[in-house]
Amino acid sequence: MIEELIGLLGRASVLVEREDLIPYSFDATAALRHAPRVVVFPKTAAEVSGVLKLARRHRAPVVARGSGTGLSGGSVPVEGAVVLCLVKMDRLVELDARNFTLRAQAGVLTQAIYDAADAAGLFYPPDPGSMRVSTIGGNVAENSGGLRGLKYGVTRDYVMGLEVVLADGEICRLGSKCVKDVAGYSLKDLFVGSEGTLGIVTEVLLRLLPRPAARQTLLATYSRMDAAAETVSAIIAEGIVPCTLEFLDSRTIRCVEDYAHVGLPVDAEALLLVEADGHPAAVADDAARIRALCERNGATSVRLAADSAEASRLSTARRSAFSALARMRPTTILEDATVPRSELARMIRFIQETGARHRLEIATFGHFGDGNLHPTFLTDERDADEMRRVEAAMKEIFAHALSLGGTITGEHGVGLAKKAFLRQQFGDASYGLLKSVKRALDPDNLLNPGKIFDP
Repeated sequence: MIEELIGLLGRASVLVEREDLIPYSFDATAALRHAPRVVVFPKTAAEVSGVLKLARRHRAPVVARGSGTGLSGGSVPVEGAVVLCLVKMDRLVELDARNFTLRAQAGVLTQAIYDAADAAGLFYPPDPGSMRVSTIGGNVAENSGGLRGLKYGVTRDYVMGLEVVLADGEICRLGSKCVKDVAGYSLKDLFVGSEGTLGIVTEVLLRLLPRPAARQTLLATYSRMDAAAETVSAIIAEGIVPCTLEFLDSRTIRCVEDYAHVGLPVDAEALLLVEADGHPAAVADDAARIRALCERNGATSVRLAADSAEASRLSTARRSAFSALARMRPTTILEDATVPRSELARMIRFIQETGARHRLEIATFGHFGDGNLHPTFLTDERDADEMRRVEAAMKEIFAHALSLGGTITGEHGVGLAKKAFLRQQFGDASYGLLKSVKRALDPDNLLNPGKIFDP
């Protein structure tokens, strides 16, 4: 099989030596790793098709991969896997300013897509924390979210079309540039968030928006976490939809300030980072109303960023939360339990109580505006007893999120890390439907097998 892969792609595009395979044996998920059999780097959809046909003939599993920034083990190889790494498919095919669309190969970085749109006076909103290094194909596979999700939604909301290679090597093109297109089943949506288990996304057609004319950023600090949660409810109830509405708890605040040095109040119990964007007059009005609501709901201070540079520093500090926390212990496990906004305060209290009960360090931050929390376990995977306590605490946290009407993942995907909890969320009938779709599109179970659910 390897000789055939070399014949198809060239020796430089096929890795087989053990030390060369090590970087492709894991993603950004802690404590999950497995060496692949071979790693290949196709440059075209036709080459991806050739690899899949060859792998099918040899009954070899295929695991697609971008930059490896996933947080649920979605691109961790399985036994004997061919890792199909798409980072060399990195061409921006077209930016159509008349139709507000951008077409890109799967290996293009998310930041490059944002920058290309921005240079044309347009805006690509989805902004996962790893956007400087994550690929758009990976974003589509995981249906990635980000800080701007409250107002602008997630990756799915911007995918107008896809080029997908199926398990048998067939190349399908789904969707179009038409704003209204209801012909047939919405098949492109089936592949968004499918984590490489149904097909390999090789090209993406994205919807762009006009670039917001103005932005203002506010930082509100609180001595009580409940007051921060109440502020979020008050802002939304007032009919204001900020671009971002982010939350950091006390442990995260201290770690981020120690890391980024941007002047965060290290004695605060919680803080909210709020950004309004849009027409300048509307932004100014929203910012003033948000400030008043923060003060009315118990903020100890509210600070308006003086200029775009300060706003950028605050946003960068929030984006660095994971990196800052990762400095504290050998292993950092970042989760994304999500609940309705009305249940935020209750969910955060439960996370804090669970950490104390299991003698664990858990820092919590996240996208308060859309209920997406990131309980982050600061631990050491070499300590078997502590890891057992982490696993027990995680089960309790996911179960509690579901009891509050939430979900086990708001933006990270299921992958390996959370597949044990999926049936609990879906129920037997819906869980069986997922498996039926998988069997229909990948009857040999060769595409990223064992992810989302067991065969």
